Amino acid sequence: MLPLPPIDLKDVQQKLATHFRPWQRSLQFWARAVDIYTGYKVFQLRVILVKDVKKQEEMWERQHEVAAEKIYAMCSDLGGFFLKVAQIIGKPDLAPAAWVKRLVTLCDHAPATPFDAVQLMLETELGRNVGEVFERFDVDPLGSASIAQVHRARLRGDKTDVVVKVQHPGVQDLMMTDIRNLQAFALCIQKTDIKFDLYSVTKEMEKQIGYEFDFMREANAMEKIRRFLYENNKKSVLVPRLMRDIVTRRVLVMEYIDGVPILNLGAEIAKRGINPGGKIAVAAKQKILQSLTLAYGQMILKSGFFHADPHPGNILICKGSEVALLDYGQVKDLPDELRLGYASLVLAIADGDPIRASESYRELGIGTLSKCENEQHELLRLAETMFDTKLPPGVTMLQPFSEESSIKKIAVEAFPEELFSVLRTVHLLRGLSVGLGINYSCAEQWRPIAEEALFRAGRLTGKAVKARRRRRGLSRLFWRD
Repeated sequence: MLPLPPIDLKDVQQKLATHFRPWQRSLQFWARAVDIYTGYKVFQLRVILVKDVKKQEEMWERQHEVAAEKIYAMCSDLGGFFLKVAQIIGKPDLAPAAWVKRLVTLCDHAPATPFDAVQLMLETELGRNVGEVFERFDVDPLGSASIAQVHRARLRGDKTDVVVKVQHPGVQDLMMTDIRNLQAFALCIQKTDIKFDLYSVTKEMEKQIGYEFDFMREANAMEKIRRFLYENNKKSVLVPRLMRDIVTRRVLVMEYIDGVPILNLGAEIAKRGINPGGKIAVAAKQKILQSLTLAYGQMILKSGFFHADPHPGNILICKGSEVALLDYGQVKDLPDELRLGYASLVLAIADGDPIRASESYRELGIGTLSKCENEQHELLRLAETMFDTKLPPGVTMLQPFSEESSIKKIAVEAFPEELFSVLRTVHLLRGLSVGLGINYSCAEQWRPIAEEALFRAGRLTGKAVKARRRRRGLSRLFWRD
């Protein structure tokens, strides 16, 4: 009888851990998500017994702080997709202040992959030793996010620095597990608490995040948007130049752009001896928001192909208040019918036109159910909440799911998956504006771009556009007929 081959216990242990890891993550997610959710439901029963409004507000603040710690711990411990969840919900216009304060630190502080694993990934992907490609390579990353981390380096024979984006090993399977758990959770809460088609939103997130694992696709998107913005906006928004011959599915090399992360803008202004609330600082912030918003209006309404992830970690402020837009893993190519339908909705919001807003909902395929008296008015309010950056007078933070919110009065039963990227982009822009202390309407800034898009599609006549512009006190078109 032949002797049995020796058993490698470490190998067996590793294989078992890999096999059961998705189940372990699922269990961890559900245990924590249910704890956070039931904590709020029990609290709602307690707080209605308190009649003093001020005391109620204090109780809500404490509850949000408790929940924020639990959400932070879940996102930080599980990492992966939940770091993106933190980016989405940790915005000052959407989430309670306690959530924002805790979650904003997760923007680009994901756990870094050890350098030996980074080196192995680079050499596997590039087919050469790191020293053969790079004259210098910083071991410590500039930042680490949910899918990849970035290192500063210098190519051999070059005098300028580059940024090397390297995918975390094994992250794709874990993120797909995470998003399917979130889809199941979304189905549960949209049946009980939130009258919004959250499941369709999570399906679009699944599709978009699936694209992020292919850096070749990201490289193509970066070049396409860089060319478009240069042709349409010259240098109002900078896009890194790609090193095309050093791109693989899991490694991406691009030029290094020197700038200040937008989250650190206030501290940088103060460091230079400028009053963060003074006229100079406010003018700089307005220029930054104007540049970003104009670029997004051009991309969404004119091209339909746009960068769909303008969270603070992806925005640098350079000399002269120029804006650099980083990370092209999430891009969206809107079909023309949705692009033009959204252009019509932008005009409805900018004009305050409830009839046009209702028509645009139908054109976009947004299905609503309402039992409120002034349905058209609430539909317009809902459009402003979902697709504009401007906050109502005296409001510093929207509460989309409060009892007085339009989302509570009008159920959104169907929401086109492909429109989620536009929705998320607008909400991220609104979060930036709240963070910078500048209240403005992206719909009003996009109005001439929307008019041009509809004019070129034959859905607005030149005469109608000129009449609209005369009503606003403008004497000419911004484009040739």
